[in-house]
Amino acid sequence: MKLSLGALQYFWPRDKTLAFYESAAGLDVDIIYLGETVCSKRRELRLPDWIALARDLQSAGHEVLLSTLTLIEAASELSTCKRIVENGDFAIEAGDVSAVELCRERGLPFATGPGVNIYNHRALAILQQAGLFRMTVPVELGREHIRNLCSAEDNAQSARPEIELLAYGRVPLAHSARCFTARAVGRGKDQCGFECIHYPYGQPIATREDQPFLNMNGIQTQSAAVTDLSPWVGELCEEPVDILRIYPQEEPVEEVVARFRSALAGEDVVAAAESVSGYWQGRAGAH
Repeated sequence: MKLSLGALQYFWPRDKTLAFYESAAGLDVDIIYLGETVCSKRRELRLPDWIALARDLQSAGHEVLLSTLTLIEAASELSTCKRIVENGDFAIEAGDVSAVELCRERGLPFATGPGVNIYNHRALAILQQAGLFRMTVPVELGREHIRNLCSAEDNAQSARPEIELLAYGRVPLAHSARCFTARAVGRGKDQCGFECIHYPYGQPIATREDQPFLNMNGIQTQSAAVTDLSPWVGELCEEPVDILRIYPQEEPVEEVVARFRSALAGEDVVAAAESVSGYWQGRAGAH
């Protein structure tokens, strides 16, 4: 079982982002995804910066992939996606089907992120023919659905791609054409003023009963609670899952990685306080 570090989902200042990835070079993870996946207006780092980081992290022994946007709406965003796909050195994690098609046209192998909806073995087979070598499972799919997906793939007698599962982090539930963080301060998306840089882990939203509900991160809607599957790593190792994905959150990522490594070594571990695991267990994701 491998561990991966998912692309940073929040908008951090340039220096903080560079410092985070300098530290990440020493993390005991096998794979690191880099790039902006939420909003094209977040440009503290440009593509040459991400590629320079990728080279540093690769030199530190990590497999590195460049991730693309989950929601592409403008020609400029598609143009940026093309430049990422054509970087020439690093494999691509396609955030949406635009990137999938760009990779297919160029004969490049690719992985898919959680925003690419692959719910059955027929879709999986089509994408494998296009060059898919790894898929991150859509966030709401649990154990039974993954078993069924891979069982159907096995029955088709084709080699399945690597299966990656979100094991730690807030769940990316949806992406919108509108920016909720900008609207919260009375601005439109085009006049956002980069408001989300003031919220390093998004804005928590509560119900009228003051119960945690969602987490707003620019155009992205996340779950309020953090999913933490570390106590279930033993079960995960018996399932058709090859990679466990960790998203950076408030808890120091070094501690999260250490907890998952302990679990992989067979030790009993305790999930993060107030974390959830509902989707994996076939229940509502917020539980």
